[in-house]
Amino acid sequence: MSKKKQKKVLGRGLDALLGDPDNSNFSNDMNKNSNSFQISLEKIYVNRNQPRTNFDSNEIDNLVVSIKELGIIQPITVRKINDDKYEIISGERRYRASKIANLKSIPCFIKAVEDEADLLKMSLVENIQRVDLDPIEIALTYERFINEYNLNIDAISRLVGKDRSTISNYIRLLKLDPIIQSGIRDGFLSMGHGRALINVNDKKLQIEIYEQIISSKLSVRQTEKIARGNKAPPNKNFSSDVSKIYIDATNKFEKLFNSKVTLKENSKGKVSLSTTFKSINDLYSFLKKISNWEN
Repeated sequence: MSKKKQKKVLGRGLDALLGDPDNSNFSNDMNKNSNSFQISLEKIYVNRNQPRTNFDSNEIDNLVVSIKELGIIQPITVRKINDDKYEIISGERRYRASKIANLKSIPCFIKAVEDEADLLKMSLVENIQRVDLDPIEIALTYERFINEYNLNIDAISRLVGKDRSTISNYIRLLKLDPIIQSGIRDGFLSMGHGRALINVNDKKLQIEIYEQIISSKLSVRQTEKIARGNKAPPNKNFSSDVSKIYIDATNKFEKLFNSKVTLKENSKGKVSLSTTFKSINDLYSFLKKISNWEN
């Protein structure tokens, strides 16, 4: 394959790598409605090069409940090793939850992949385009493309379908102190906060501002202003009553949605709520819960 032609394939992103499942050898097992195949869980194995490093036990438990009630709505993607072994390309969270739910088999899309490097690349691209990956996991994935495949920012941009500046901003997060990186992964501060802190060269000052972001619930704009001045703000904590309201409201909403919830107050005192459902199963389960209330 010529160099020019190879670049064209990379430029198609996830669709070029995952494509449609190869069903030529599995017509007897095919699900006519979804072009997926029911495969025994005993024949499915995890990908040793899985890019995702953080599997939240609470999220898995919530998915187990959803699967028991609704089943697997979105099939996982696997590659065939032999008749008795399939390796996961994407969908390990659903696979883990299905085992806990004591399912015997699950629906799978089967992709023909023989090269280990292509398998890793598929897994990386699939994970990078998932909305529920934290910014540090995404940054580490981009770093793997650079270190393991010698790809530059332009090549990564074509591969994952993201612009160059977005990729560079993620990679720069890895320059932050590991404590701050952990805070981003745990959801204590956003990627925007992290980008602002990158401009603070003094690591000790980075930590001081990071702690102030958490204790005073600083917005990204406030953090940017502090970072530009390269000095920590005066220690102004929210009143205990207000903090208690935020904590109590967050806990109740997270229990309601079965997902992480963020509450933010703008300069005018208006509070916004944001959440992300980890899967279509979780969303469907939430909608059914609301429907039961209405009835």
